[in-house]
Amino acid sequence: MRHRILVAGKPALAYAKSGVAEYLKRLSRYGSYDLVELKAGDSEAVSATLLERSRGDYRIALDERGEALTTEGWERHLGALEMRGEIKRVSFLIGAADGHTGALRKEADAVWQLSRLTLQHELALVVLLEQLYRVATLKRGEPYHR
Repeated sequence: MRHRILVAGKPALAYAKSGVAEYLKRLSRYGSYDLVELKAGDSEAVSATLLERSRGDYRIALDERGEALTTEGWERHLGALEMRGEIKRVSFLIGAADGHTGALRKEADAVWQLSRLTLQHELALVVLLEQLYRVATLKRGEPYHR
């Protein structure tokens, strides 16, 4: 199964740039993980673009109002999706500064939270990539996830 991360805007802060680069490098050993940086804008425009660009994918919107899962829960859910033959790609959706629209949350196949806290989108991207890396190592029984 392929993974795609769709995010509004490019990381500008140094910690985010280096964190994104580091986790994408690490993830490259575990499968297909593509980062697509979309033009930043208001919530309506970004949500419409996220929906358009993820058409046909299994969509997981990341939102503080979403379902709270543990890392093991992420691993179980993503593992179950891999077992479903009709799902070829999962797209993780990170919205604009104002978050996702209600329409996007409604059209998403799942809405998960990274934290109960509201996270700045660059930080959310780094946290997402780290969790995807943690899930990949957990799945292989590697010691990163203790």
